[in-house]
Amino acid sequence: MWAYDFVHLRLHEGKRVRLLTVIDEYSRACLAIRAARSIRSADVIEVLAELMVLRGVPDHIRSDNGPAFMARAVRAWLGRVGARTLYIEPGSPWENGLRVSTGS
Repeated sequence: MWAYDFVHLRLHEGKRVRLLTVIDEYSRACLAIRAARSIRSADVIEVLAELMVLRGVPDHIRSDNGPAFMARAVRAWLGRVGARTLYIEPGSPWENGLRVSTGS
């Protein structure tokens, strides 16, 4: 099972950057990080397609209910490739992929 989510950063000059992160929940391996000022549903599909070519289609992929993940294009594409979607309950970020801290 994979999980994907966005991380938001603000650069020192104040500009915002979004990171699309994809992890393997079993191994906790980071499979992809895409950084851009704007990431749309087509970008999500592109990242997932590249990963699926390399690693195969996961049985399930988990995300929150954000607009990029709930977009019809993303849901339809995932259905066509055979990945089933799981959505976390709103307000329950602990249900998304585990984040491991490497420092104190």
